[in-house]
Amino acid sequence: MTLTHFDATGAAHMVDVSAKDVTDRVAVAEGAVTMAPETLALVTSGTAKKGDVAGVARLAGIMAAKRTAELIPLCHPLPLSKVSIEIEPDESLPGLRLVATVGTTGRTGVEMEALTAVSLACLTVYDMLKAAQKDMVIGPVRLLAKTGGKSGDWQAGAP
Repeated sequence: MTLTHFDATGAAHMVDVSAKDVTDRVAVAEGAVTMAPETLALVTSGTAKKGDVAGVARLAGIMAAKRTAELIPLCHPLPLSKVSIEIEPDESLPGLRLVATVGTTGRTGVEMEALTAVSLACLTVYDMLKAAQKDMVIGPVRLLAKTGGKSGDWQAGAP
C-alpha cells in the first residue's frame, strides 16, 4: 500500500488531484458523547445553562467542515455542497449520537470534512455541558461511508 501524502523521498506533500475525474462525493461520519443521565436530561429538557446544546453543536460542525483545509495541513480546500449534522439522544449510552454528512462535486473526497464536522460538534457538546459534568467521554469517532471517486463506494463493516 502506498501512502499518497508522501513523495518518493518520504517528504509530506499535497496530492495532485488535477487528473482525477470530477464526481459527486459524499462522506458520512459518526461520533458520540457519553454522559450521565442527569446531564443528558439537561439537553433533552432544554435546560442547559449555555442554551440549545444541539443547535450550537450543529452550527459548529457545519463551520468546521467548511474550514477543514485550514485545520488539516494536506487537505484540499473544497467547495462543499452539503453539510448536515444529526444529533440524537441515546439513553443506552447515555448521551448523544452525532452523524455528519458532507457532500461536494469535485476531484477529491470529503471524508476529512465529515470527520472534522462530527469531531468539532462533539467537542462543542462537551463545551456546552462541561459546567454540569467534566468527565464526559467523546468517541468513538469514525467514518461510516463514502461515495464517489476513483476508489468507489465504501461502507464501514462491508467486506
